[in-house]
Amino acid sequence: MTAATIAPTRLRLGLAALAVSAFSVFGTPAHARGPEGIADVAEKVIDAVVNISTSQTVEAKGGGGSNAMPQLPPGSPFEEFFDDFFKNRKGPGGGSKGGDNGPPRKTNSLGSGFIIDTSGVVVTNNHVIADADEINVILNDGTKIKAELVGVDKKTDLAVLKFKPPKPLVSVKFGDSDKLRLGEWVVAIGNPFSLGGTVTAGIVSAKNRDISSGPYDSYIQTDASINRGNSGGPLFNLDGDVIGVNTLIISPSGGSIGIGFAVPSKTVAGVVDQLRQFGELRRGWLGVRIQSVTDEIAESLNIKPPRGALVAGVDDKGPAKPAGIEPGDVVVKFDGKDVKDPKDLSRVVADTAVGKEVDVIVIRKGQEETKKVTLGRLQDPDKVQAAVKADEPAPEKPVTQKALGLDLAALNKDLRTRYKIKDSVKGVVVTSVDANSDAAEKRLSAGDVIVEVAQEAVSSGADIQKRVDQLKKDGKKSVLLLVSNADGELRFVALSVQ
Repeated sequence: MTAATIAPTRLRLGLAALAVSAFSVFGTPAHARGPEGIADVAEKVIDAVVNISTSQTVEAKGGGGSNAMPQLPPGSPFEEFFDDFFKNRKGPGGGSKGGDNGPPRKTNSLGSGFIIDTSGVVVTNNHVIADADEINVILNDGTKIKAELVGVDKKTDLAVLKFKPPKPLVSVKFGDSDKLRLGEWVVAIGNPFSLGGTVTAGIVSAKNRDISSGPYDSYIQTDASINRGNSGGPLFNLDGDVIGVNTLIISPSGGSIGIGFAVPSKTVAGVVDQLRQFGELRRGWLGVRIQSVTDEIAESLNIKPPRGALVAGVDDKGPAKPAGIEPGDVVVKFDGKDVKDPKDLSRVVADTAVGKEVDVIVIRKGQEETKKVTLGRLQDPDKVQAAVKADEPAPEKPVTQKALGLDLAALNKDLRTRYKIKDSVKGVVVTSVDANSDAAEKRLSAGDVIVEVAQEAVSSGADIQKRVDQLKKDGKKSVLLLVSNADGELRFVALSVQ
């Protein structure tokens, strides 16, 4: 009786399992395994994806490389043999026992790229071709052609190459990376580990990813397999349009763990156009130094919700100065585009044409104002640090006043000399910081100069204490300081007054 009862139960369980298994094979939608269109995309674009081969001549260093004398323990029976061998040998590693430099040798590297114009224009990463003596493009059928460099942009790690086509080429076009959605399928094609045209697929894991690798970070993150050698290769959508350039991965091993990053096509297209037209990048320049609007700073400036880019300094020769933009302004919109944080402003300014007049909306003392700015061109000046005399006589101890966990003193000649503060810097100098104070946490230090308190200029410790006392009476939780370093670079710091 018991056996008769159990047997049918086992049969039903088996049938149920079979039903589930059958559904998995026959009933699961195709997109759960990946869209069928991936094969169509690969077939359509594979001939436009190329390998980039570079060679570079480097100096051979004595004592290194495969031709160098082996490091042997003193007294080894092989020591005398190898010593004689390398002394009498010509070429890399020869010469004295210490190992002189041999003749220069060539190193080779491989990456990926893609053709955007059938005249022979190729896009790749700058780091793929950096410092190369010779660059070759290898087509999908193995044809190898020497290429020349059109231009590079180190800030976005992009480069454009040109070669003479030996036959008709296939090219691809840029899609709109702004229209990408999280979870959308994408296809990466490249030359991983020198394996040639390799196709991998995955989804868009994130957009606008900032990984602090450069000033204009806004990467597409994908879990499509990207490995060494994929750099410079295209990331396609299922329409076969390039929506990114595969640039880097995060991996402890150097192989794909499903975290890859691509420069979005919106950025790439603009950079490529300028490199083809000018051979260089001509980015817009506003002429301001900016910082984040923290919750404390937003409360001090009466900005709700916290947003925008806080202007900490204005270049005297920059476009913002004549437009009336001042330190303490918070930029919330630039040329019709919302500015959520400093990175937003940096990117949109850089992408705007030099010489264009734009509307910049700022919040000043709680009110929105519109400033018209004609953008300049961003330069990369060499930073030269002037030598400073070190052996100055010790000054007399200044009269100080305590406030906000700071020892404060009026600026004088001795203090300027001690902290090497420029004559153009005005305000109250910090001579000491309480290690347990909010000021210490916000990284204020001796030699910093407080220029303004709650957007009013100060010249003594008493001025600062008076402003702090008033803010406490008004029920404020924090006070906004405009702080200068010795060179006159400004930043805003919000300190608790409780």
